[in-house]
Amino acid sequence: MADTIELELVSPEKLLLSEAVEMVVIPGEDGDFGVLPGHSPVISNIRPGVLSVFENGAVTQRIFIASGFAEVTTGRCTILAEGAEPVEDLDQIAVDQQIQELREDAANADDEISRARVDGALAIAEAKRTAITAPAY
Repeated sequence: MADTIELELVSPEKLLLSEAVEMVVIPGEDGDFGVLPGHSPVISNIRPGVLSVFENGAVTQRIFIASGFAEVTTGRCTILAEGAEPVEDLDQIAVDQQIQELREDAANADDEISRARVDGALAIAEAKRTAITAPAY
């Protein structure tokens, strides 16, 4: 199909999504970028954020991605994600609790390695909260 691009979303555990889509918007390291059929080849790191899948001009799926990278060719987009879950499955109360606990852990971190680990987890948790509250495109 010339008007779709093959999208594959893979986590370490399994293939999460494999389908032809109209467009996908990826939370790239340097900002969100859209992928349409015929896109120039690119490889990009992914920051914590929402992967948006479009069908018939509207967002049909929103998936939170913790990190990973995307490889785009003219007819395929493959995303290797460290963690991924549908935005509708995220629990705002649990995420807010996690943020509070991580902030306490950051204040009590004994060394730079511990602080860096907590800061990374905090960035992911805060991105989850944004994903829950932000509207789709």
